[in-house]
Amino acid sequence: MAETASQHPHPGLPAPGRCVVMGIVNVTGDSFSDGGQFLDPERAIARGLELRNLGVDVVDIGGESTRPGAVRVDPAVEARRVIPVISALTSAGVAVSVDTMRATVAAEAITAGAAIVNDVSGGQADPDMAKVIADAGVPWILMHWRSNGEYVHRADAGGRDGYRDIVKEVSAELLTQVDAAVRAGVDPSALVLDPGLGFAKTAEDNWALLQALPHLAGLGFPVLIGASRKRFLGSLLSGPDGTERAVLERDTATAAISALAVAGGAWGVRVHDARSTLDAIAVAHAWTTGRG
Repeated sequence: MAETASQHPHPGLPAPGRCVVMGIVNVTGDSFSDGGQFLDPERAIARGLELRNLGVDVVDIGGESTRPGAVRVDPAVEARRVIPVISALTSAGVAVSVDTMRATVAAEAITAGAAIVNDVSGGQADPDMAKVIADAGVPWILMHWRSNGEYVHRADAGGRDGYRDIVKEVSAELLTQVDAAVRAGVDPSALVLDPGLGFAKTAEDNWALLQALPHLAGLGFPVLIGASRKRFLGSLLSGPDGTERAVLERDTATAAISALAVAGGAWGVRVHDARSTLDAIAVAHAWTTGRG
């Protein structure tokens, strides 16, 4: 059984009194939603400041796309993309997380001011990541992903990846990742779990995990939901001819999931369009607390 997080939240995790909102800035040329839009550092910095001004709690900076079919970039390239952006934003007082699977990039990002490491491999892609996290004492988001070992999100990997009970298996595998992190010296209170919606999971898998959010939240760790603009929302909103809703037209559905995530007990959500999600969470928070 995995050791659970302390009743006292880690001081590095934001606690705004509502569901935490992470705003995405992809400093990449090929991300599925905004690839190339923020590859220029100045545009990425400007977007990060804009997100902070909108009210997001953390700006999540990533330099390597994990969209289906993406090709992994050299670690030096990834670092060159994200470190100047992280340094500039943290110097301006913005809370930043780094979205990386690589220990070397995470270490540089932490030195540059990143307060959280968001690792979509859940610590599996780089055996040195746990030591970096333990030494730095920063929060670590562990996402669930049954990868083929290369940590490339393949376009044909969307079918059931051998799951018999998606909720039971994802829960157990996340707790195994927690055990490995704690054995490596990571403070349990620093860990956040992400069920990995869309990563080698079908639409049905994703909906089952969302429906089971109260169960996931009951594992004893904060839970982050990353549904923003993902394909299963495009499929849900398909037109009469079966054409999927365009990526940039999935923000209303994303905001609906953000609101429902509040009711389900999510600690946070990670989104592209901050305004719609912040509005949805404000309504959900007022609804659940009975006050605005």
